[in-house]
Amino acid sequence: MYTIIERELELQLVISPDHSVPVPARLVYRSDDPYALHIVFHVGSEAPVRWTFARELLLDGVFRPTGEGDVRVWPATSQGRNVICLSLRSPDGDALLHAPAQAVAAWLERTLRLVPPGSEGEQLDAEGELCALLSSPGPDDSAGAR
Repeated sequence: MYTIIERELELQLVISPDHSVPVPARLVYRSDDPYALHIVFHVGSEAPVRWTFARELLLDGVFRPTGEGDVRVWPATSQGRNVICLSLRSPDGDALLHAPAQAVAAWLERTLRLVPPGSEGEQLDAEGELCALLSSPGPDDSAGAR
């Protein structure tokens, strides 16, 4: 059995230094995937946009700039408010988003109470996953083994 911690919030997609647009999003943490967090963006398309990255990356980014490559996170102030900046890069383009720091920190605190840092491995069912992997037929297996 696992637990899911979600938080709906409105991020700001930064278009220019003086202009941003709201983007509804949902932060999702699952105790059965304890190292990862998921952000689901509702951008008016048929299917929501989903990003998954390490919980530790967001935890570190609340306090200092962190990350490289596709996901970078850092604390900042925007229009007098504390925000967490998320820079996301994909083959489809780049996005800079501002998330309300207090809401993100409160949500992260809930995830830390559920699965404290260093105990993530205890949440994984490695034996069950290994059994499932070994019992499923591979791509070269055929129904009529010779």
